[in-house]
Amino acid sequence: MRWIFRLLGIVLVLVVFAVGALFLIPTDRIAGIAAQQFTAATGRALSIRGGVRPTIYPTVGVRLGDVELANMQGTDTGPMVLAGSIAVGLDVAALVAGNIVIRNLDITDARVILERGMDGVANWSFAPGAEPVTDIVTTEGAQASQGLVLDRAQISNASLRLIDRQTGTDLTLEGLDATLTLPAWQGPASLSASAVMRGQPLSLDAQIDGFGAFADGRVAPVSLSGQAAGATFAFDGRAGTGTLSADGQLSLDVPDLGPVLALLGQAAVAPQGVAPLSLAGQVTLAPAGSLHLRDGQIGVAGNRLTGAADVTFDGQRPMLSAQLAAGELDLTALTSGAGGGAGGGAAAAGWPTTPIDASALGLADAALVLSASSLRTGAFDLGPLRVAMTLDRSRAVFDLREVRLFDGLITGEFVMNNRAGLSVGGNLAARDIALLPLLRDMADFDRLNGTGAAELQFLGSGASVDAIMKSLSGSGNLGFDRGEIIGFDLAGMLRNLDMSYMGEGNRTIYQSITGSFTMNDGVLRNDDLSLDADRVTVTGAGSVGLGERVLDYRLTPVALVDRDTGQSLRVPLLVTGPWSAPRLRLDLEGLAEERLREERERLEERAREELRTRAEAELQRSLQIERAEGESLEDAARRRLEEEVGRGLQRLLGGN
Repeated sequence: MRWIFRLLGIVLVLVVFAVGALFLIPTDRIAGIAAQQFTAATGRALSIRGGVRPTIYPTVGVRLGDVELANMQGTDTGPMVLAGSIAVGLDVAALVAGNIVIRNLDITDARVILERGMDGVANWSFAPGAEPVTDIVTTEGAQASQGLVLDRAQISNASLRLIDRQTGTDLTLEGLDATLTLPAWQGPASLSASAVMRGQPLSLDAQIDGFGAFADGRVAPVSLSGQAAGATFAFDGRAGTGTLSADGQLSLDVPDLGPVLALLGQAAVAPQGVAPLSLAGQVTLAPAGSLHLRDGQIGVAGNRLTGAADVTFDGQRPMLSAQLAAGELDLTALTSGAGGGAGGGAAAAGWPTTPIDASALGLADAALVLSASSLRTGAFDLGPLRVAMTLDRSRAVFDLREVRLFDGLITGEFVMNNRAGLSVGGNLAARDIALLPLLRDMADFDRLNGTGAAELQFLGSGASVDAIMKSLSGSGNLGFDRGEIIGFDLAGMLRNLDMSYMGEGNRTIYQSITGSFTMNDGVLRNDDLSLDADRVTVTGAGSVGLGERVLDYRLTPVALVDRDTGQSLRVPLLVTGPWSAPRLRLDLEGLAEERLREERERLEERAREELRTRAEAELQRSLQIERAEGESLEDAARRRLEEEVGRGLQRLLGGN
């Protein structure tokens, strides 16, 4: 606001000289004198090429045409001010009394450049000599304290360019229309303005109570409201311009994020479902430039969060720190349509190949902590959760401190890294997860009941979901406690070769299901799957193409037919083909190999038995051993040895 009144001061210098036109001084001479005096006072060249024309009706004043004010030295952006015309109407009685009372000020077709150089020097700071605004506003005299009074100032069809060489900021407001009133220098001031920036409409209404203090850089009560790119905002508090600072209640509503991103010059696509956004709370803009929110009320995608946040700007990117809490979070608006490739025709077609735009990860750094009583995603619901997220140079790390899911707990870490192309990875652990609701909600499968645990380490990279899935690497394991497979009795079906053991009322009770796996280039491999149930076991080995969405897996159920003899029935099965239409069939080759293995074992056992019998007979003949009925060769040899030793001792001792 101070620069506005500095420019007004420039105009008032001209007006003071132009009043002489009322006394028939030639206008060209008036313009020359005014320009010379202004240049002497400020060090800036001023030209009035359109001349100076006095006005009497409806107010006494002057009209200036084609005014140009030179910029500061060392800049190549052109004049600081170009104005097509400036019309000023004065209160002559007040002017005679030593006060500047402007009844009307109209500036049309103006082009203004406000610029701060690399050395921090601003072009609205004039030198040498006294600043013209101060000279005119603070007129010494009996009524000097009244200062400048401005009934109405109006700017029409102007442009304003804001350049800051230190931060690289270069903004242009086009079609700027503004109305300013200042009934008393130490009283309230009001400003109403509208413009267009980067194709987006802007408007502002501002009120300042005690403008004199505010213009001197001191803190004063300020009220602001307006809209930008469809978003509305309001502020009620205190602010100062000596070192820019503010403190007060802020409210912000953003119905659509896309226009706001365009206004900010961001090419990133607005995330789906994030809007509407809202913010309310006590906001502080510190003199160092940092922003602070306390008692915050934040709205995202229809959800309400509370907490505190801080934003600093002293690094390469803005840094956001926040601690937020929520009741029930509903993110279905964010996830709707995101899983369209998961089922139906899309499943057969493969993973989405649309490029993932992760550029938003580079907009800022962050350290966030979020807690919520529950979370709805559209695919599944979570219980209480505590999650921390750190974002540093396009790398986001999600620390899952507590995530309650399907009566169980998930902990671990998930990473999104876009520093050199997008990659995702993580180290996750789950325990006590209820399998029935998990599989029902995630895969529309309701045949497995029990609880489970799992560990997963993974890493994938690529510019699309398809590329990431085809690059996945890592390892993991799973373990399910006692539960049941609903819909068929596997042991009964195998033992009796009867398909009637399938259907309602049938089930397979298992004691455990365990397995481990590795992943490489998007292919999961497992060779130790094991299901342990009463009178039946199942083993499995094979591969799952996570990238290509195909199966090549072998299951071998083994049913105990006779508990006394240990006789069992093996039925190896192959599961192959795409996920969308897997094929289940008997593994005839494996079954033949199993039969050959069993036959080979029987032949080997028979051969071993024959060799043992021959060896025993030969040993019996060579040792002249006669076995009693039911006596083994070893016992007979031991008995024969004892008899020979006994007879030898008798001879040694002189016995018969």
